[in-house]
Amino acid sequence: MDLRIEKTEKAIKNAFIELRAGKPLEKITVKELCELALINKSTFYSHYEDIYALSEAMEQETVDSIIRSIDHLEDYTPDSFDVFTRELCLAFMSQTSLINILFSGRGQSHLGIRLDNAIKDVISRKYPEYRKDPEKQILLSYCIQGAYHAYLNNPEADAETFVQTVENIVRCLRPLL
Repeated sequence: MDLRIEKTEKAIKNAFIELRAGKPLEKITVKELCELALINKSTFYSHYEDIYALSEAMEQETVDSIIRSIDHLEDYTPDSFDVFTRELCLAFMSQTSLINILFSGRGQSHLGIRLDNAIKDVISRKYPEYRKDPEKQILLSYCIQGAYHAYLNNPEADAETFVQTVENIVRCLRPLL
């Protein structure tokens, strides 16, 4: 990617995060983002259709980053899903600030849904039979979204207690996976 384009993208995203940290997505205007990023509106529109497209792109980047940070995701087996869930929890925690900004308010459930779909896709490539098995799909959603919502609803829990608790729950589910 051209260095100028890369710098512009970075300026747009940094300005968006700064604005999004202080107000809901619906209240952010392209004009104020451009002023903060020191770009003109035509430059913004050459990169994104609108603020919502920018938000969508940044949300997807966050999901991709979380997925990438799970070591050897493709190597997990039903017998090691507790270890996978541990990695998933640690991945959430490594992105706490960005998650709290991008997925705040009504957007909180978006991350759980996106992760659910992305992780199921990876797992289903290795275990195609999971894609057509409603019980497996429900259990995977329970593990993925359960971990995410436990993370959201227990911000005061220390990392080790949180991760160990979720890992123990998934370990109990192992015979069903």
